[in-house]
Amino acid sequence: MSTNPVVRQADRLIWLGLGLTIALLLLAGLLAALRVRASFGKPLPVYGAVADFALTNQLGQPISRADLHGHVWVADLIFTRCAGPCPKMTRQMKELQDALQATSRAKLITLTTDPEYDTPAVLDRYAGKFGADPHRWWFLSGTKKQIMDLAVGSLKLTALDKAAAERQSQVDLFVHSTIFVLVDQNGQVRGTFETTGEGVEPQQVRAQLLAAVRRLEKERM
Repeated sequence: MSTNPVVRQADRLIWLGLGLTIALLLLAGLLAALRVRASFGKPLPVYGAVADFALTNQLGQPISRADLHGHVWVADLIFTRCAGPCPKMTRQMKELQDALQATSRAKLITLTTDPEYDTPAVLDRYAGKFGADPHRWWFLSGTKKQIMDLAVGSLKLTALDKAAAERQSQVDLFVHSTIFVLVDQNGQVRGTFETTGEGVEPQQVRAQLLAAVRRLEKERM
Protein backbone atom coordinates (compact mmCIF):
# COMPACT_ATOMS: atom_id res chain seq x y z
CA MET A 1 0.00 0.00 0.00
CA SER A 2 1.54 3.35 -1.06
CA THR A 3 1.66 6.40 1.14
CA ASN A 4 0.22 9.64 -0.13
CA PRO A 5 3.15 12.00 -1.06
CA VAL A 6 1.28 14.93 0.44
CA VAL A 7 1.00 13.08 3.77
CA ARG A 8 4.69 12.18 3.68
CA GLN A 9 5.59 15.84 3.05
CA ALA A 10 3.37 16.96 5.95
CA ASP A 11 4.98 14.42 8.26
CA ARG A 12 8.44 15.66 7.31
CA LEU A 13 7.42 19.24 8.04
CA ILE A 14 6.00 18.25 11.44
CA TRP A 15 9.21 16.42 12.40
CA LEU A 16 11.33 19.28 11.10
CA GLY A 17 9.34 21.77 13.18
CA LEU A 18 9.61 19.55 16.25
CA GLY A 19 13.35 19.23 15.79
CA LEU A 20 13.77 22.99 15.46
CA THR A 21 11.67 23.57 18.59
CA ILE A 22 13.80 21.13 20.62
CA ALA A 23 17.00 22.73 19.30
CA LEU A 24 15.77 26.21 20.26
CA LEU A 25 14.81 25.02 23.75
CA LEU A 26 18.22 23.45 24.24
CA LEU A 27 19.92 26.61 23.02
CA ALA A 28 17.83 28.76 25.38
CA GLY A 29 18.70 26.47 28.28
CA LEU A 30 22.40 26.64 27.43
CA LEU A 31 22.34 30.45 27.24
CA ALA A 32 20.51 30.65 30.59
CA ALA A 33 23.06 28.35 32.20
CA LEU A 34 25.90 30.46 30.81
CA ARG A 35 24.31 33.63 32.19
CA VAL A 36 23.91 32.07 35.63
CA ARG A 37 27.52 30.84 35.57
CA ALA A 38 28.73 34.28 34.54
CA SER A 39 26.76 35.99 37.32
CA PHE A 40 28.17 33.63 39.93
CA GLY A 41 31.66 34.49 38.75
CA LYS A 42 31.15 38.13 39.66
CA PRO A 43 31.44 39.29 43.30
CA LEU A 44 28.37 40.87 44.84
CA PRO A 45 28.57 44.68 44.66
CA VAL A 46 29.52 46.76 47.69
CA TYR A 47 26.97 49.46 48.52
CA GLY A 48 28.66 51.00 51.54
CA ALA A 49 30.07 50.28 54.99
CA VAL A 50 28.20 49.94 58.27
CA ALA A 51 29.33 52.49 60.84
CA ASP A 52 30.05 51.46 64.42
CA PHE A 53 27.06 51.21 66.72
CA ALA A 54 26.25 50.35 70.33
CA LEU A 55 22.91 48.58 70.92
CA THR A 56 21.50 45.96 73.28
CA ASN A 57 20.09 42.56 72.33
CA GLN A 58 17.10 40.71 73.75
CA LEU A 59 19.29 39.14 76.44
CA GLY A 60 20.46 42.53 77.68
CA GLN A 61 23.91 42.07 76.17
CA PRO A 62 25.71 45.01 74.53
CA ILE A 63 26.20 44.51 70.79
CA SER A 64 28.47 46.57 68.52
CA ARG A 65 29.82 46.34 65.00
CA ALA A 66 32.84 44.47 66.37
CA ASP A 67 30.61 41.62 67.57
CA LEU A 68 29.56 41.01 63.96
CA HIS A 69 33.04 41.24 62.46
CA GLY A 70 33.83 37.96 60.72
CA HIS A 71 30.14 37.11 60.35
CA VAL A 72 27.90 37.52 57.33
CA TRP A 73 24.63 38.98 58.61
CA VAL A 74 21.10 39.71 57.47
CA ALA A 75 19.18 42.62 59.00
CA ASP A 76 15.60 43.82 58.99
CA LEU A 77 13.45 46.44 60.72
CA ILE A 78 10.20 45.74 62.59
CA PHE A 79 8.35 46.65 65.80
CA THR A 80 6.63 44.17 68.08
CA ARG A 81 3.24 45.92 68.18
CA CYS A 82 3.07 45.93 64.37
CA ALA A 83 -0.09 44.43 62.92
CA GLY A 84 1.10 44.88 59.34
CA PRO A 85 4.05 43.21 57.58
CA CYS A 86 6.25 42.69 60.66
CA PRO A 87 4.95 39.24 61.72
CA LYS A 88 5.33 38.01 58.14
CA MET A 89 8.88 39.37 57.96
CA THR A 90 9.76 37.74 61.27
CA ARG A 91 8.38 34.39 60.11
CA GLN A 92 10.49 34.70 56.96
CA MET A 93 13.56 35.44 59.08
CA LYS A 94 12.75 32.35 61.17
CA GLU A 95 12.57 30.26 58.00
CA LEU A 96 15.94 31.67 56.96
CA GLN A 97 17.35 30.78 60.40
CA ASP A 98 16.11 27.21 60.02
CA ALA A 99 17.50 26.92 56.48
CA LEU A 100 21.04 28.04 57.36
CA GLN A 101 23.55 25.24 57.63
CA ALA A 102 24.66 24.31 61.14
CA THR A 103 28.24 25.16 60.15
CA SER A 104 27.29 28.66 58.98
CA ARG A 105 28.45 31.53 61.19
CA ALA A 106 25.86 33.90 59.74
CA LYS A 107 23.94 36.13 62.13
CA LEU A 108 20.42 37.53 61.88
CA ILE A 109 19.74 41.04 63.16
CA THR A 110 16.29 42.49 63.80
CA LEU A 111 16.07 46.17 64.71
CA THR A 112 13.03 47.86 66.24
CA THR A 113 11.53 51.15 65.12
CA ASP A 114 9.85 51.42 68.54
CA PRO A 115 12.69 51.23 71.09
CA GLU A 116 10.77 53.08 73.84
CA TYR A 117 8.26 50.20 73.95
CA ASP A 118 10.48 47.40 72.61
CA THR A 119 12.82 46.99 75.57
CA PRO A 120 15.13 43.97 75.71
CA ALA A 121 12.54 42.15 77.84
CA VAL A 122 9.77 42.81 75.29
CA LEU A 123 12.06 41.77 72.43
CA ASP A 124 13.00 38.60 74.32
CA ARG A 125 9.35 37.57 74.60
CA TYR A 126 8.78 38.40 70.94
CA ALA A 127 11.87 36.42 69.91
CA GLY A 128 10.69 33.42 71.91
CA LYS A 129 7.28 33.57 70.28
CA PHE A 130 8.91 33.12 66.87
CA GLY A 131 11.47 30.51 67.93
CA ALA A 132 14.53 32.72 67.50
CA ASP A 133 17.87 31.13 68.40
CA PRO A 134 19.60 33.74 70.62
CA HIS A 135 23.01 32.44 69.52
CA ARG A 136 22.14 33.17 65.89
CA TRP A 137 19.46 35.84 65.91
CA TRP A 138 19.66 39.10 67.85
CA PHE A 139 16.82 41.57 68.36
CA LEU A 140 18.42 44.96 69.00
CA SER A 141 17.16 48.01 70.83
CA GLY A 142 18.65 51.28 72.04
CA THR A 143 17.78 54.95 71.81
CA LYS A 144 15.80 56.14 68.82
CA LYS A 145 18.87 57.92 67.44
CA GLN A 146 21.09 54.85 67.87
CA ILE A 147 18.59 52.70 66.00
CA MET A 148 18.11 55.23 63.20
CA ASP A 149 21.85 55.76 62.79
CA LEU A 150 22.25 52.06 62.03
CA ALA A 151 18.97 51.38 60.21
CA VAL A 152 18.76 54.52 58.10
CA GLY A 153 22.31 55.85 58.14
CA SER A 154 24.19 52.62 57.44
CA LEU A 155 21.68 50.04 56.17
CA LYS A 156 19.73 52.60 54.10
CA LEU A 157 16.39 51.40 55.43
CA THR A 158 13.38 53.69 55.80
CA ALA A 159 11.57 54.35 59.08
CA LEU A 160 9.06 57.16 59.56
CA ASP A 161 6.71 57.94 62.40
CA LYS A 162 3.12 57.95 61.21
CA ALA A 163 1.08 61.05 61.98
CA ALA A 164 -1.76 60.46 64.41
CA ALA A 165 -4.35 61.55 61.83
CA GLU A 166 -3.08 58.94 59.36
CA ARG A 167 -3.14 55.98 61.72
CA GLN A 168 -5.72 53.29 61.03
CA SER A 169 -5.34 51.82 64.53
CA GLN A 170 -3.59 52.53 67.83
CA VAL A 171 -0.61 50.40 66.78
CA ASP A 172 -0.35 51.76 63.23
CA LEU A 173 2.70 53.75 64.32
CA PHE A 174 5.36 53.60 61.62
CA VAL A 175 6.05 53.33 57.92
CA HIS A 176 9.21 51.28 57.44
CA SER A 177 11.15 49.22 54.92
CA THR A 178 10.21 45.58 54.41
CA ILE A 179 13.53 44.41 53.00
CA PHE A 180 16.31 42.20 54.31
CA VAL A 181 19.78 43.76 54.07
CA LEU A 182 22.79 41.51 53.50
CA VAL A 183 26.10 42.52 55.12
CA ASP A 184 29.44 40.78 54.64
CA GLN A 185 32.11 39.72 57.14
CA ASN A 186 33.79 43.14 56.93
CA GLY A 187 30.63 45.10 57.66
CA GLN A 188 29.89 46.11 54.07
CA VAL A 189 26.35 46.15 52.66
CA ARG A 190 26.23 43.71 49.75
CA GLY A 191 22.57 43.32 48.83
CA THR A 192 18.89 43.95 49.59
CA PHE A 193 16.00 41.52 49.30
CA GLU A 194 12.32 42.53 49.27
CA THR A 195 10.21 40.32 51.53
CA THR A 196 6.65 41.45 50.85
CA GLY A 197 4.60 42.96 48.07
CA GLU A 198 3.03 41.84 44.84
CA GLY A 199 4.92 39.14 42.99
CA VAL A 200 7.32 38.37 45.86
CA GLU A 201 7.83 34.63 46.35
CA PRO A 202 9.20 33.99 49.87
CA GLN A 203 10.76 30.66 48.91
CA GLN A 204 12.60 32.25 46.00
CA VAL A 205 13.80 35.15 48.18
CA ARG A 206 15.02 32.69 50.82
CA ALA A 207 16.89 30.63 48.21
CA GLN A 208 18.56 33.74 46.80
CA LEU A 209 19.54 34.92 50.28
CA LEU A 210 20.97 31.54 51.24
CA ALA A 211 23.02 31.43 48.05
CA ALA A 212 24.30 34.97 48.67
CA VAL A 213 25.20 34.17 52.29
CA ARG A 214 27.18 31.11 51.17
CA ARG A 215 29.03 33.17 48.55
CA LEU A 216 29.99 35.84 51.09
CA GLU A 217 31.11 33.25 53.64
CA LYS A 218 33.55 31.93 51.04
CA GLU A 219 35.11 35.36 50.45
CA ARG A 220 38.40 36.16 52.10
CA MET A 221 38.18 38.82 54.77
